[in-house]
Amino acid sequence: MIAKYKTLWIFLGLFLIVAGITALALQLVGAQWAFLQFLEAPGRLFAFVAKLLMVMAGFVLLVVANTDWERERRESEEP
Repeated sequence: MIAKYKTLWIFLGLFLIVAGITALALQLVGAQWAFLQFLEAPGRLFAFVAKLLMVMAGFVLLVVANTDWERERRESEEP
């Protein structure tokens, strides 16, 4: 499934990374992205953790999308 939409997953991963890092940088100076304002409602700590999770999820998506699963399967089956 991921191989079929590889470009979409890479784009989504990069978007999460860029949006998360810039949101963290903006939070340092007291500003915020308009589309992420809902994260601030439960509290600043929740928003900070959610933004960190966005960045980590973006990196995970990039790694998973760029993994050649057939090669991994072949290498794991070799003695």
